[in-house]
Amino acid sequence: MSEISPDAKPNILITGTPGAGKSYLCERLASQLKFDWLDCSKIAKENDFVEEYDEEYDCPILDEEKLMDHLEPLMTKGGNIVEYHGCDFFPERWFQAVFVVTCPNKTLYDRLKERNYNEKKLTSNVQCEIFGTILEEARDSYKSDIVFQLKGETKADAHMSLKTVKNWYRMWKRK
Repeated sequence: MSEISPDAKPNILITGTPGAGKSYLCERLASQLKFDWLDCSKIAKENDFVEEYDEEYDCPILDEEKLMDHLEPLMTKGGNIVEYHGCDFFPERWFQAVFVVTCPNKTLYDRLKERNYNEKKLTSNVQCEIFGTILEEARDSYKSDIVFQLKGETKADAHMSLKTVKNWYRMWKRK
């Protein structure tokens, strides 16, 4: 499939461990930059893009092919902020920037506990953050010059992250 047209807005991926602060950032970016916010978890639920349910982790397992088929026509238009807690299955050509939101373990633990994650799911996600799994996945899946790390612990971090993405967009438009 083709890439976005030269006059289109870029597509931006916001990824990171659940609870790191992706949604907070995406909501504000979509509003302020006039982009479409594509929350992959929400899209998967609404369209039943689920292969099965994982009882152990108490969560649905995404049908990646169905999600990508759904997203492809939207991505070719550009102007999307895509949010998901994984990133290695998306085609590299879809994104002009990939931002990985990270968060300290204690804060992440508290946020996930608040969401009533079971102990196994909670531990798995905190370990994922400890080992920098999502950041590593992004660096392995996309060119290094389009992957950026953001902080999502505090409102001040979120404000700085918002500023960072908006500055990136300003620079991108100048190309």
